[in-house]
Amino acid sequence: MGAKLCLFAIPLCLVACGGDDDKTCDPVANTGCEDGQVCEQVIDGEPACFAPVEVRGRVLDLGTNAGIAGARVTAVDVNSAPASGVIASGTDGSYRLRIPAARAADGTPSPLEVTLRADASAYQSFPGPIRQALPVDVATAVDVDGTLVVQSTITDIGLIAQPAGTGTGSIHGIADVPDDGRGVLVVAEANGKGFAVIAANTGDYQIYNLEAGTYQVTAYSVGHVYDIGEATVNNATVELNLHLNDQAAGQIDGTVSIVDGGGASATSVIAFIESTFDPLTGRGVSVPGLRAPETGVPNISGAFSLPGTPPGNYVVVAAFENDGLVRDPDRCIAGTEDVHVTVAPGATVTAPTTFKITGALTVNSPGAVAAEPVTTVPTFSWVDDSSEDQYIVELFDAFGQQVWTKTIPGVSGSNPTLTYDGTAPLVSGMYYQWRVTSTRSTGGTTQCNISRSEDLKGVFFIP
Repeated sequence: MGAKLCLFAIPLCLVACGGDDDKTCDPVANTGCEDGQVCEQVIDGEPACFAPVEVRGRVLDLGTNAGIAGARVTAVDVNSAPASGVIASGTDGSYRLRIPAARAADGTPSPLEVTLRADASAYQSFPGPIRQALPVDVATAVDVDGTLVVQSTITDIGLIAQPAGTGTGSIHGIADVPDDGRGVLVVAEANGKGFAVIAANTGDYQIYNLEAGTYQVTAYSVGHVYDIGEATVNNATVELNLHLNDQAAGQIDGTVSIVDGGGASATSVIAFIESTFDPLTGRGVSVPGLRAPETGVPNISGAFSLPGTPPGNYVVVAAFENDGLVRDPDRCIAGTEDVHVTVAPGATVTAPTTFKITGALTVNSPGAVAAEPVTTVPTFSWVDDSSEDQYIVELFDAFGQQVWTKTIPGVSGSNPTLTYDGTAPLVSGMYYQWRVTSTRSTGGTTQCNISRSEDLKGVFFIP
């Protein structure tokens, strides 16, 4: 991943109130401060001028370790709402991203966890369906020549090159930002396929790697409705601004049923934009903050609601997070199919089926906790199910493509393991996720799924 700069034990030196003593600075316009300072909100106090907080790092090609110039980097909070503007990486891939942060009276940044997003022409966006971003806490910033800096291995962003033949067009513009500060997702759709990006806190967005064609472009923000735009793309950048209208958002209602949860008793529910959903991996892109519960620990065990759902077509998914539960994968029974709903402005839609939820198969390695490096041929290990006839192990690359699968007989008395034996070598710089499903016979040759490993576990990468 290249050289990293780690900063330790550097005294924190903060300068407050750099503007006129009798004037309050403006944190929205960022005016009223001396050069080199920014105006920030103060907890239980008036806004004041302080040293800026910056996240610094490098955007690089995971396959070559070369810096990527012109990548767009932004930060989002725990609800995927924008926490910063957007900055373009330099010729060597380096970037310096300012993060607005509330302060204590002495200028110390309050705890704020953000994750980083990067988009670049000819590269897969990060984070993606498989690769998840790790949180960065701005409260860990240290003073570097008058700027409060967060920089570590987490702030370096590795991107994976798109396959040959990927489109080279893009759509760029400004989406109106709601007054309530909700995050904005922008999706460009053509031929049933959606390409999505989260707009910066200024509304600035750009969607890369689009093939030539005409796209319907929609912005989504919880509790709000946007006019739909249209853009015809060739091999260049097309400008399209997206505007809020006065229509009312809708709502999705439904129910989950947790059966044989293995000790887990509550989950969460989200809704993916239908055009971004991949049935093979069960992944898609959701509207920032459109979740039940909206924040905090999963607590859904029966009825749920997703108020403020913008108009559109969705795939509703329960138990997507690492909560010890998964959607029941048994397609031999009712209530386990993908749930598609269409929400009209101001309408409440009830999901047509009850979600059946069951306990997940526990991943041992690799990827039991977080993505980890694998330097040898990987061996997959998991905790044995109780009544399986066989296991199906699948391997997906970071593009969501299944690159290998194998079925093995059930195991009794020990935890199963399986070593990768695919004909294609695993690629340096690529992220992968393995998934295991247990099955059993209901009579004859039919095998029905029992359980599956969790959606966000089993991720590893090849250095």
